[in-house]
Amino acid sequence: MARTLTPSRMPDRMSADRATLDELLDEVLVAHVGLSLDEGPLVIPTGFARDGDRLLFHGSTGSRWLRALAAGADVCVTVTALDGIKVARSGFESGMRYRSACLFGRCTVLVRDEAARALDRFVDRVLPGRAAEMRPSTAKERAATLVLALPITEWSLRSADGFATDPASDVAGETWAGAVPIRTAYGEPEPSPDLRPGIDVPPSVRALTGAPRP
Repeated sequence: MARTLTPSRMPDRMSADRATLDELLDEVLVAHVGLSLDEGPLVIPTGFARDGDRLLFHGSTGSRWLRALAAGADVCVTVTALDGIKVARSGFESGMRYRSACLFGRCTVLVRDEAARALDRFVDRVLPGRAAEMRPSTAKERAATLVLALPITEWSLRSADGFATDPASDVAGETWAGAVPIRTAYGEPEPSPDLRPGIDVPPSVRALTGAPRP
């Protein structure tokens, strides 16, 4: 059974809503994976994909940290969306609008057809519909890739929105306060320098970036 962690401070910023967690995991493209190796702790930024009730990771079979996870090492995965800056009347009250989550557990290794489906899920996670536009992975590529799954069973979700809470003495002053939203947008597609003439921007990229049809 899935469970959330009990907060030690600011419980009002915590959420136990799984739908909110899924929304964050489906929005953020990069996670930070933390684990302990023999030589000490390590945190690695990496792409990931949510597949129902699990997170998917992949990389080279030569990766030490992936091999450690495949062997059963405990892992902590964090994701963060930065939504804005809270501009207070003092540095002490200034802060950020954010949504963040920590997930804990152990990974399992995916093989054969399940690994192949997971790799397609990775592609479509970043660029929906792209997997159907590309050639299939070769046997050599699949053999060089390690695919892991982390069950979403133990997690902590925290967020902060709104505006800073300034004391009345600061509110009575002349310093501006408010917030600055942060937004991310996709730019114009840039063709590869070695792209052969006559190859149009594919539907997946047009849908993501709003590029016009040819």
